[in-house]
Amino acid sequence: MSGKTALLIGATGNTGSLLLRELLASPHFTKIGEFGRRVTPSDTLPTAGREKLEQHTIDFDKLDQAGLEEGKWDVVFVTLGTTRKLAGSVENWTKIDKEYVVNAAKHAHDPSRQQRLVYLSSAGANPQSSFLYTRSKGETELALAALGYGETIVFRPAVLQGATRAVPRYAETAAVYAASAVSWFWDGATIHIKDLAKSIRIAGDVGVAGLPNEAGVTTSNGFTVIDNRGALALSKTNL
Repeated sequence: MSGKTALLIGATGNTGSLLLRELLASPHFTKIGEFGRRVTPSDTLPTAGREKLEQHTIDFDKLDQAGLEEGKWDVVFVTLGTTRKLAGSVENWTKIDKEYVVNAAKHAHDPSRQQRLVYLSSAGANPQSSFLYTRSKGETELALAALGYGETIVFRPAVLQGATRAVPRYAETAAVYAASAVSWFWDGATIHIKDLAKSIRIAGDVGVAGLPNEAGVTTSNGFTVIDNRGALALSKTNL
C-alpha cells in the first residue's frame, strides 16, 4: 500500500493522541480520519500534516449514522479504552472497552477492500482469564479477528510510561515505578507511550509481512500479536 488512508478510533487517549501525530507526520498516510466522542482540538495539533486530517464527532450508540464506512480506509487503528472508575460501572466499562471497539471496527470494515486492523490491547489478554480486565481484552481480540479484515494486528503492551491522567491512578503510578526498576534487566516490563505509538504506526504501515524479525510476532486465533518486547524493538527501527 502506498498513499494509505487511516482511520483512528480513540485519538484523544494517551497513546492515541501520539499515534495521531505519528500518522500526520508520516508520508505513507495521505488521509487520516479521527472519529470519536470528542476530537482533538485543532490548536493542539502540529501544522505539518494537518491538511490530511478529517475529524468527526460520533455517537457510539448510533454507529449506523457515523459514516465510518465512507472513508474507504486502508488501515483502521483502534486505541479506544477507559477505566471502570471513569465509566462509572462494570457494565459501562464493558460497553466502551469492548462493544464500542468491536462495533466501530465492524462499521469501518469494507469487504471489497484489503484492509488492515490494528488494535491496542493489553498484556495478559486472555478470553479464559479469571480477571475481568484481561478476559474482556481477550474476548475483544477474538471478536475483532472474526470481522474479516485482511490482517488483524494486536498490541499487548505492559506497564505504560509517560501517560497523564485527568484523575490520578495511584495504583498505576506505583506499578510504573516498580516496573521501571524491573525494566533495567527485563525489557518486557514497561514501554513509553511515545514508543508504543510509533510501533503501532509502523505495524499499520508495513503490515505483517513487513514486520522485522525483532518484533517477535506470534500468530494464533486468526490475528497477529506483538508483545511489549516486540513493540519496544519495533520502535527502535527506522521504518
